[in-house]
Amino acid sequence: MSRAHLGGRRLPPLGALRAFEAAARHGSFKHAAGELAVTPTAVSHQIRGLEEQIGLALFERRVRKVVLTEAGAQLYPVLREGFDAFEAAIQRLTRVRTRVRVTISATSAFTARWLVPRVSGFRARHPDIDLHLSATDEAVDLSAEGVDLAIRYGRGPYPGLLAESLFADRFAPVCNPKLGMVSRDDLGRVPLLHFRWTRKHPLNPTWETWFARAGLPWNAPPGQIGFSDEGHAIQAAIAGQGVALASLALVADDLAAGYLVQPFGPVIDGHTYHLAIDPDRAAHPGVSAAADWLRAEVRAADPARGSTAGDWPAPPDAGITGPADRPVR
Repeated sequence: MSRAHLGGRRLPPLGALRAFEAAARHGSFKHAAGELAVTPTAVSHQIRGLEEQIGLALFERRVRKVVLTEAGAQLYPVLREGFDAFEAAIQRLTRVRTRVRVTISATSAFTARWLVPRVSGFRARHPDIDLHLSATDEAVDLSAEGVDLAIRYGRGPYPGLLAESLFADRFAPVCNPKLGMVSRDDLGRVPLLHFRWTRKHPLNPTWETWFARAGLPWNAPPGQIGFSDEGHAIQAAIAGQGVALASLALVADDLAAGYLVQPFGPVIDGHTYHLAIDPDRAAHPGVSAAADWLRAEVRAADPARGSTAGDWPAPPDAGITGPADRPVR
C-alpha cells in the first residue's frame, strides 16, 4: 500500500528544504552553506534536487547571488514560518527539560502548616525554580529518594548530611476561643486532643509531661481524642473539638488570626527542627537558594507568637556533635 493511501506526507527531503530556506533567507548559496556547515556545492545540489522533484525552478542563478523565482517566493515564507515554529517548540521543550527542580522533605504537619503557606514567597523570589514538597513522617534517605533538602525533627546529629539547627520547638495548650477556657480548671470539661509520635522518645512533649510541669496529677482523663497525624489534632482544636497540646511554630498563624488561643501555660520544650542537605547537592544553585529561603523564613517568623513564655531559646544543639540520634519525625 502506498504512503498516500496510508495518509503519509509526500514531502521532499528535510535537508533540501533546509538548504532552500537558508539560501532564500541569505540570498546566497555560500552563506547558506556556512550556516549549515556544508559546502556551497552541497547546497546547490540539494536545491537542484528539490527543483527537479517539484518540477519548478526556485532560484535564478546570477553572478555572486541568487534570486527567488515566483515559485520560490511562494514557498519561502511557508518554510520560514514552519522552521521558526519548529525552533520555538524545541526551545520550549528544552526550557521545560532544563528547569531547576528542588525537592524538600518534611513531616506532614510541618509541610502543611509551615511550608505550604510560605511557598508563594519562594516562587516570587525564584520563579525559575520548581519547588517540590515531599511530606512524610519517616526519615527518608535523601540520595536514594532524590531529595535535596530535609527538615528533620529531633535532637541530631544526622551523619552523612550537612545539618544545621533552625529553631527549637515549644508546646502549649491551644483551643478555639469559643470554648471559653481561662484556667487549668477548665481542662476537666473538654476533651484532650493528642497525636501519636512516630517514634517514642523520653523527651517527646506529651500531655503527661505537660501535666507534670503544671504540677497537676495525671490520671488519663476520659474523653480524649487521638490522631495519627499532628496536623489533624490541630485542625480538631480549630474546630472546637477540644484542647490540643500543640507546637507553637505550627499554630502561630492560627493564634495570630484568632482561630486559636493559648489560654494558659506552662509552655514545655519540644525537639529541634534541623535543615539537612545532601552534601552532593549542597553546591547546586537551586538547592542553596532553597536553603537560604528556609533560613530567611525562620528568621522572619516569630515562633514565640502567642506564647506566655517569651521568646524561644536558641537551638541547644547548634554545633552538632556526639552520637547520632534518629529523628523523632
